[in-house]
Amino acid sequence: MFSGLIRSFLQAAGTTVMVVCLVQISGAQVMSSGNFKIQNDSINTGGLFSTSTNFGLEDTIAEVATGISTSSNFNLKAGYQQMQETFISLSAISDVVMTPSLPGLTGGTSTASSSFTVKTDSVSGYSVTLVASNDPAMQSSVGSISDYVPASAVPDFLFITNPPDAHFAYSVEGVDISLRFQDAGGVCGVSGGDTVNRCFDGLSTTPVEIARRNSPNVPDGSTTTIRFVVGLGGSAGVPQGAYEATTTVTALSL
Repeated sequence: MFSGLIRSFLQAAGTTVMVVCLVQISGAQVMSSGNFKIQNDSINTGGLFSTSTNFGLEDTIAEVATGISTSSNFNLKAGYQQMQETFISLSAISDVVMTPSLPGLTGGTSTASSSFTVKTDSVSGYSVTLVASNDPAMQSSVGSISDYVPASAVPDFLFITNPPDAHFAYSVEGVDISLRFQDAGGVCGVSGGDTVNRCFDGLSTTPVEIARRNSPNVPDGSTTTIRFVVGLGGSAGVPQGAYEATTTVTALSL
């Protein structure tokens, strides 16, 4: 999970990141249903789950050929409990400054982008959410810029700024973007496409899923780009100043 600044002079945007690791433990015969999956089986003579006030212990008796082995290029974690440690990483994201600065009398559009890469060995993949620290997200000591409001329940395919408007939006691009930001035939929220610089949404203090994958992606990982945009109409009347927004990107293994 990472957070950062989005700056605008009638300026905007950034993000920061960290590694998130989750541990899941399961065992039994490999099988699945409509709602659950048991990934690995174990041949042993016993074992149980024990707990105390501060610790939990799951042991296995007489499971053969277990342990950690390594070579120059690979690590092997043998045994169903060994291999159920799940790894996920989220690359660092730098703060960004939106350009150009916008003149209050004539308005215009200011943009910036941030990219991050997620890697996980989880067989169920990962999910990424984006959330703003403030409502509205873009603020300064003299005022604020409203979060973009799409015309319907899905993002707008085009970013449109009318003369009275002053608003801050984002779009998402990448191989794993969520259905909400996919498009087909000029309509967002439809599976099939990822048109560059399209499908604009407003930031929220409620986390919004922006990327999801249902399989592992190591060693290369998957890159997602967030494009930020401020639109200022010629009659918006926004006070002059330096505007900032803080967002947080969180990646979790599934």
